[in-house]
Amino acid sequence: MTEPGSDSSDAMGPLDPTGAPTDRPAPPTAEAPAVQQPDTVDVPVQAPKPTLELRFHAVSDVGRVRKDNQDSGYAGPWLLAVCDGVGGAARGDIASGTAVGELRQLDEPPGGGDVIDRVNDGLHEAHIAIGAQVDQDPALNGTSTTATVGLFDGTRLAVGHVGDSRAYLLRDGELSQLTNDHTFVQSLIDEGRITEAEARVHPHRNLILKALDGLHEVEPDLFALELVAGDRLFLCSDGACGVLEDDRITALLADGSPEFSAIELVRASLDAGSSDNVTCVVADVVAQEPDGADGTPPEPMVVGAAADLRQRRPRTLFRGHRSGDTGELEPVAADIPDGIGHAIREDPPMDPEALRYAPQPPPRFTWARRLLALAVLVGLAWVALGSAYWWSQRQYYVGEDDGAVVIYRGVNVPGLSSVYKVSDLQVEDLPSSSQDQVREGRDDFDNYKDAADMVAKLAQVARTQQDAEDTEDAEEPGATPSESVTPGPSDFPSVTDPASPFSPSEGASTDGGAADLTSLTPGSP
Repeated sequence: MTEPGSDSSDAMGPLDPTGAPTDRPAPPTAEAPAVQQPDTVDVPVQAPKPTLELRFHAVSDVGRVRKDNQDSGYAGPWLLAVCDGVGGAARGDIASGTAVGELRQLDEPPGGGDVIDRVNDGLHEAHIAIGAQVDQDPALNGTSTTATVGLFDGTRLAVGHVGDSRAYLLRDGELSQLTNDHTFVQSLIDEGRITEAEARVHPHRNLILKALDGLHEVEPDLFALELVAGDRLFLCSDGACGVLEDDRITALLADGSPEFSAIELVRASLDAGSSDNVTCVVADVVAQEPDGADGTPPEPMVVGAAADLRQRRPRTLFRGHRSGDTGELEPVAADIPDGIGHAIREDPPMDPEALRYAPQPPPRFTWARRLLALAVLVGLAWVALGSAYWWSQRQYYVGEDDGAVVIYRGVNVPGLSSVYKVSDLQVEDLPSSSQDQVREGRDDFDNYKDAADMVAKLAQVARTQQDAEDTEDAEEPGATPSESVTPGPSDFPSVTDPASPFSPSEGASTDGGAADLTSLTPGSP
């Protein structure tokens, strides 16, 4: 309504070309100077009021092969996440737990920011946090984790994805895979070189092309989709999707509560032969409770390695008050509390699985070590052979050489004995049993004296046999006494007789040294 007497056209502002008044202000004139407009401030964009909410459940199992769980999962009113640690000895559980620890900060009611940007920032912060862990403990170098994240704002779900964990959507009984694996076999599938069935048994099916490792920046897959009441979301690690067909996943998601479906999906994965950790997160999209109803959101769920990350944090170099100054440390209680098998809670016993995958230092000086070992073995063998030869050359035995009874120095082994002394006693003058004994060299001794005494005994036996034969010849009728003279006892060898053929000749040695081998007759000088 205008004031009386005023021109309606002036009050309504200028007319447009058709003559109709417009709401735009009239341009300034000389009579009516322009009024300066105050500076304006951008009004924050109000987030749309949520109309939907999530009902969720998360389950993680170490599996039937692995000894430790390197998966981490999270389910909250606004955030769903699954991270699968990679690294084995490099503690993939720390990578996945660290990532979930950073991502769970996104589990807040929606604000004014874009949900996709928030997911991207969350993945970047997880990447930085893993890098900080590696900087603190270089033994973690090489660890990494996959990450599949769903951030809910009441109407839409923003998805961020790196690696081979997956996100699915079940809508009206139809299952859709929301993410695309960043793996070598998936690249072969995209190129049409192998099928999905062949990818499940491919020898390089676990080769991941993208992961959060704290060292290499990666670009995650980012997108958003509208949700409607009745949708069911499913996030899982490759321990589940790697062994379950889509039809089987659809059947298990079709019925029951999120808790029932999550548990049955884990059970089915293990029964299908999964050799990895298995983590499943299931969430139903439902209409928000009306005002005044009990709409308290359920408590978030943290499962897998992230649930006990504080107990698995890496050791620090010093624990004293002043970087290793133990003079101010509190005294340790004499009794360890029940249930604790070690004095310091922060130092749990070393995991045997971690020891099995522990990195080993590269071998150094391999050839030098082998040559040194070979030299030691050759030296030991040389000492053993030298000792055996030294011992053998201090042994003596009675044997035969060119029909004569001789004393050998050494053992009765070819190459380890030589003639040391030769007597004028012939082997054929001995009884048959003694001849065999001498020829076979059965009489061995530890010193030369015993061997010479043995030869003297053999000479005595030969003399006795010769006397008996001479007596028989003399008793025969018409026998002529022999003109040969029977040698007396002093004519037989004796080691104490200086004229004995077994006494060392001049310059000879009887203590194992070299000696002149000469054939001496009884009574000769």
